[in-house]
Amino acid sequence: MNASASYSRSHRPGGPDDLYRSPPPWDIGRPQGAFRALADAGAIRGRVLDCGCGTGEHVLMCAGLGLDATGVDLASAALHRGEEKARERGRTARFRHHDARELGELGESFDTVLDCGLFHSFDADDRAAYVRGLRAVLNAGGRYFMLCFSDRQPAGDWPWVHRVTQADITAAFADGWHVDSIEPATIEITTDPDGIRAWLAAVTRI
Repeated sequence: MNASASYSRSHRPGGPDDLYRSPPPWDIGRPQGAFRALADAGAIRGRVLDCGCGTGEHVLMCAGLGLDATGVDLASAALHRGEEKARERGRTARFRHHDARELGELGESFDTVLDCGLFHSFDADDRAAYVRGLRAVLNAGGRYFMLCFSDRQPAGDWPWVHRVTQADITAAFADGWHVDSIEPATIEITTDPDGIRAWLAAVTRI
């Protein structure tokens, strides 16, 4: 059994804060390489929302680029750590305790939405609610970038995570969206140098 499988079986989530009782494998202390590459290419623009932001590495990356960056999560412990890191690094960013399935209640609009590891945590009903919320907060022409577990990831690992197919992604964003690309990618984790097999999806709100 590899290290990531051992963690996943012994740390099944109870509530959001349970995920952060000890540093989870996806909290790597830096942005995911796939999102860093998007930022370097200038694809992340305007007002940015990070859904399921955790301890805020992508929020702080965007703030460091001079962007207006907000992160939402239900794990209070993770949000507090994100605020601490913002102070330590001299970054201006917002962290809000908010359910990503109810994004419309934020009462705000954004040009870019990031999602690393949230989409794949939802079942069909919650996924539909999440996508409706994304449409409510993302400006027309705005883009959603998502890293999620791929169906290529071995089935024995991370049993509480939904493995996502390309068809799942295109179906979720069939109405009012344009799926620009879905590419193989990696979610970097601390417990396995090979990381997690993932999809990197780019979607534009029509």
